Order: sequence, then structure tokens, then C-alpha cells
Amino acid sequence: MKKIVLSISIIIAIVACNQKPKGFTINGNLRGEVENGTQVFLRAVGENNQPVDVDTAKVENGKFTFTGSAETPELNYVFIDKLPGYTAVILENGEIDFKAQKDSLGFAEIGGTAQNETFADYMDKSKELTLQAQSIQQDMQQATVKKDTATAKSLQDEMMELQDKYKNFELDYIKSHPDALISALLIDRALGTGSVTAEEAQAMYEELSPEIKKTKVAVAIQERLEGQKQAEANAKNTTIGAIAPDFTAPTPDGKDLALNDALGKVTLVDFWAAWCKPCRAENPNVVSVYEKYHDKGLNILGVSLDRTAEAWKKAIEDDGLTWQHVSHVAYFNDPIAKLYNVDAIPAAFLLDENGVIVAKNLRGPALEAKVAELLN
Repeated sequence: MKKIVLSISIIIAIVACNQKPKGFTINGNLRGEVENGTQVFLRAVGENNQPVDVDTAKVENGKFTFTGSAETPELNYVFIDKLPGYTAVILENGEIDFKAQKDSLGFAEIGGTAQNETFADYMDKSKELTLQAQSIQQDMQQATVKKDTATAKSLQDEMMELQDKYKNFELDYIKSHPDALISALLIDRALGTGSVTAEEAQAMYEELSPEIKKTKVAVAIQERLEGQKQAEANAKNTTIGAIAPDFTAPTPDGKDLALNDALGKVTLVDFWAAWCKPCRAENPNVVSVYEKYHDKGLNILGVSLDRTAEAWKKAIEDDGLTWQHVSHVAYFNDPIAKLYNVDAIPAAFLLDENGVIVAKNLRGPALEAKVAELLN
């Protein structure tokens, strides 16, 4: 009977150990005098990289607590009212320990869960390289003041080597920690700064664990990579010599118009907007070319990236743009802009009678010269 009871106890203990926590608790412990009732803010990064409050707590006898549930690990930040700095913490289910000196929140000790332990490990190793870089920078400043060009050059080379070392350290860390949120965060940063190619980022993303791929940052990475792939494909489709991609969009009177139905012997697809000062400055020249060559076969299709239909229609009338126009009134989210890989305006594509792109972004005399060449 005792053996049976003991076996059941062991089974219960094993099951309990294998069960994942259903929620998280951040146990905060502050050293130094912090007034009771002081607010503590748990914040995430929202749109436009602005902090968004997730939860609030109050300090009591140097301690505070946050509780909640995290479906996937997510980077948040702890701010304390009237105290300088903040601390990064990864929300994941489990007991998270937070220890900090009130005047040094940036050096808080975070642990207790796997993600936070790994994050702390990365920060410690990263800090070592950062301190080396700061030391080299100080030596370079002194060498510059002393006009010691030989030493300055040597230190500059040393800094370049350290930068390569830091990049390799981060790439190696990503590869060796596929189940860590910090790896996804590092991929996202590397992709944003251009220190890795889209292909390299894709390869690193593929190695992340299924759990990390579900996190917000990993989902954003994949969306960005797919967007870049689509942009690259669109760029190939809009090179000189390619047939311009067809599209259909609303005209100012609400009807649909397709590019293929607007083609002439020569067609200018002109991306512009009422708010775009360079576009408006170029419009008189485009009007002049159109009036001179429309009867010979020049058609123009204006594609507006305006935010409102009112502004778009008013600019058409004010500038005397008598050719055909379309717009989804969606700013740079306009699907035609994305199809043509347009991320700045004015932008223009000159097509021949078969819809083949023969020139791009011609303005002023260059536009008229090319139109004349094609029609005369």
C-alpha cells in the first residue's frame, strides 16, 4: 500500500513539474527609499514606437507586483513614477524576479524565467563589448586632441574589428538561441538597420522555434520579409523594357478605369498628390507637354496618393490637369503605388503604345524631349 501511495505521489510531482504556469507574476523589489503608493507602470511599445500602458501597480514597503497572462513572450518595460530610467522585462508565464536600486533602474536584475535569464545573459555579454567600444572611443578622442594621427588610425581599425566582432556575436547568439525572444528582437533590429540581407534574415527566422515564431516581433519580421520580397518582384516588373503592370482604380467621378483602357501611342503614368509641392511645381510642365502632344498620341494617367478625395479633385481643377485620373485615396498604401514600388513622389513611368516602359521619372525638358522622340 505504501508503494502505491509513493508511486502516485511521484506521478503527481512529475505532472506538476511538467505543467506550464498559467500566468505570470512580476515580483518587484526596490532598494533605497521609495515612498509608499508610488506608481509603477508596465508599458509596451505601441504605434510609432510610443509607450503604451499595459498595467499599473503601487510600491508598498519597497515592493510591487504585477500579475497577468502571456500567450507568447513579449518585451515590456517597467517605469517607476518620479524615478529616472526604466527596465526591460520579458513577459512570460512564471515567476519573474525584479530587483533594482531606485536610482539605477537600467541596471535592474531580472530573472526567474527562461526568457528573462537568457535576456540577462545576452545583456551581460553585450555590455562587455559596449564597454570596450567606449574605451576605444575615449582613446580616439585623446589621440585626436593630441593630433596623434598614427594612434587615431590604429584605434579606428581596432574599432572596425570590434564592430565586426559585435555583429558576429549577435548573429552567433541568434543561431545558438532559437527558442529565445531576444533572438527575434535581434533579427528585427538587424533587418531594420540593414546589417543583414533579407535572405540572411529569412534563414535566421526559419531557425526560430515554433513558440518564438508566434510572438509579435517574429510575426512582424515575417510580414516585413514578405513585403520586401513583393517589393523586389514589383521592382523587376517596373524596370525599363518591362510591360507596365495593369491596374484598375476609381476615377474622380467614381467609375473604374484600367490602365490598358487609357493607353495611347505614348502614355505617362504620373504618380503625384495635392500635398506634394515638387509634384505641383512640375504640373505646369506636364500640362505644357500634354497640350503640345496629346493630339499626336500622348495620353496621361494621373495616379494620386492623396489622403482625401476633396484635396485630390481640387488640385486637379486648380492645376488644370485635363487628362484622366485615378486614385484609391490611400496615401502610400495605394495598391497601385505598391504595385509600381513607388515610395516617393513625384514618380512617373513613360510607356509606348504596347504598354512597355521606355523611361522613368523624366521631368522638365527631358520629358518633352523623350515624348517628342517617340511621337515625331
